[in-house]
Amino acid sequence: MVRNKGARFASLVAVGVLAFGGLAACGSDDSGGGSSSDGGSDGSSGEATGKVGVILPDTTTSPRWEANDRPSLQAAFDDAGIESDIQNADGDVAKFGTICDSMVNAGVQVLMIVNLDSDSGAACLKKATAAGIQSIDYDRLTLGGGASYYVSFDNVAVGGLMGTGLTDCLDAAGKTKANIIYINGDPTDNNAALFKQGYEEALKPKIDSGDYTLVGDQSGFWDATKAGAAYEQLYNQNNGKIDGVVSANDTMAGGIIARMKDNQTAGTVPVTGQDASVEGLQNVLAGNQCGTVYKNTDVEAKAASDLAIALITGGDAESLVTGTVQDTETGEDVPSSLATPVWITADSVQTVVDDGYQKGADICVDEYAKACEEYGVK
Repeated sequence: MVRNKGARFASLVAVGVLAFGGLAACGSDDSGGGSSSDGGSDGSSGEATGKVGVILPDTTTSPRWEANDRPSLQAAFDDAGIESDIQNADGDVAKFGTICDSMVNAGVQVLMIVNLDSDSGAACLKKATAAGIQSIDYDRLTLGGGASYYVSFDNVAVGGLMGTGLTDCLDAAGKTKANIIYINGDPTDNNAALFKQGYEEALKPKIDSGDYTLVGDQSGFWDATKAGAAYEQLYNQNNGKIDGVVSANDTMAGGIIARMKDNQTAGTVPVTGQDASVEGLQNVLAGNQCGTVYKNTDVEAKAASDLAIALITGGDAESLVTGTVQDTETGEDVPSSLATPVWITADSVQTVVDDGYQKGADICVDEYAKACEEYGVK
């Protein structure tokens, strides 16, 4: 449950929605940072006055972590003269725990994490709390973790955009009756549950009325190959009678579209996505993907870095809080800053480029060049 404090943080969200200064749901596919696991800084713009530790989750579920979040956070801490230690767990729970222990032992004043799962994330946050370290759940709420603050997007709204986006695309195709399927994110990721809540709520009226029939509901685990396999299984089970797909992010949509190309249905069956990745935007322009949810991670990173800096320097952290999100495991309300997502279709891809989030040169290559010209992407 999200409780909104109103517009305390509205100015920042407005900047993200209207100016999108280089957002992020997903950096360029070929700049994901590999397995780089450390990127500490001593605060290049001045003498360091404190230290923050940041644990990013991996380099595979989305390109955003290394291509967008790391540089945005690093730059903010450098500019504030805050020493930072930003490391990536590479999807390894044991490595996540080792990094957490080292940061706690090193005496960081603020620990910011993107958990791999709530159990390992909570274990880390509890160690931080025991050591007197303030903590921030970044992007994913750690259930049972007791983080001091939570910074993310309104993830139910993210899912809602996928649901309404799919309806719009089916309407545009003249499909008033449709068999649809859900390819959800990883069940260990609380965000995946929030995204699903959003698209279930958005599509419920259509399903209740009988206009849409839900004929499949599986997890793709944020993995292109697994998502493609899940889609193919449901496609075969339904004798090819699938009219629309809610895919919870662009990575999985890419795997699904690859299978659609194999059965000659790509471009005829709408597929949703999330992250505004290079691949996702290319698929949108090519007509193979209905749209993608664009989350300006510059806005998210600014909120998180401002909060961490305020906690370290004694600033007014509470003024950055927009509301609360309930930890459904403990029942506690976590002070939160939530930003607003945007639905992107072929007609609005240039917005993502104008914001500096993706580059036209990365998107408009090879067979996508003609589509870029058609939609004015440059």
